Amino acid sequence: MGQRVSRTDFEWVYDDQPHTRRRQEMVKKYPHIKKLFGPDPKFKYIVSAMVLTQIVMLYVMQNQSWPMIVLVAYCFGGVINHSLMLANHEISHNMAFGYARPLANRYFGMWCNLPIGVPMSVSFKKYHNLHHRHLADDDLDPDVPTLLEAKLFCTTLGKFVWVCLQPFFYGLRPLFVNPLPVTKLELINTAVQLTFNALVVLVFGWRMMAYLLIGSVLAMGLHPVAGHFIAEHYMFAKGFETYSYYGPLNWITFNVGYHNEHHDFPAIPGSRLPELKKIAPEYYETMPQHTSWVRVLYDFVTDPAVGPYARIKRKSLDKPKPAPVAESIGLISDSWQREVEQKKR
Repeated sequence: MGQRVSRTDFEWVYDDQPHTRRRQEMVKKYPHIKKLFGPDPKFKYIVSAMVLTQIVMLYVMQNQSWPMIVLVAYCFGGVINHSLMLANHEISHNMAFGYARPLANRYFGMWCNLPIGVPMSVSFKKYHNLHHRHLADDDLDPDVPTLLEAKLFCTTLGKFVWVCLQPFFYGLRPLFVNPLPVTKLELINTAVQLTFNALVVLVFGWRMMAYLLIGSVLAMGLHPVAGHFIAEHYMFAKGFETYSYYGPLNWITFNVGYHNEHHDFPAIPGSRLPELKKIAPEYYETMPQHTSWVRVLYDFVTDPAVGPYARIKRKSLDKPKPAPVAESIGLISDSWQREVEQKKR
């Protein structure tokens, strides 16, 4: 367990991210890809059903023992909460109500946020936009581990601890790497979440608040569905910075496993990403891909060639700081979606 990783630095590259180039090439070759853009009408109903399921579970679980609460939180409630986090990922790309209704997306994200227990929906959007626009940027991409993380968690045991604590690193890292000013919508998100949390404690007790929080933390750490955090961008094959997974766990994660496809076309909802792969299979079937998120977690911990250092990084020559307001952070996908919606009108 004390075996050290073989890497001593990140994989530094000096070219642009491949998704921009591939997106342009694919749209030129298959212009009908744009028909896949825009929100999935079923999405908001599926997400609302998940939120209501967790609220019902508060009633079902309120008299259970602590071991049962933790077990159900890990095996059921945490899975739903993780799916709701990935629903917020979809919402960050305006996949609930479309680009033309940004506030509707933000407020729906707050509804989707409730069972998670921690206000994250609005903050996630502004930092996730940076991840797409500045993929692997040393200063701007909050998804890349810091040098301190890579140095501290450089053994097999260290990587195991890092995986277990992943929700804390994932949630707090943006505040240290590239903190952005707090927006009014973030304050509203926090007020709504704290009000819901207070109602949960008042009606069902502290144990049920713990059920929600325990599920959120456990399902982001050493958990099968959390394998996607590492599967998406950690370099398991030299030179490749994004990886897809086409297995069954996509059914409960809004197809986040189709990650190359998602980064190529963030304006396509997860439900339609398999269609994108069918339209242009030659772009995806030849790239390295994962077959199991559980295997990803196992390999990450045990393989000395993989660890927090196993990430591609870029140093930009020009470092303009992003605008402080979340809604001012644009994406190419947003402009494309706007173009498609204007044509529809």
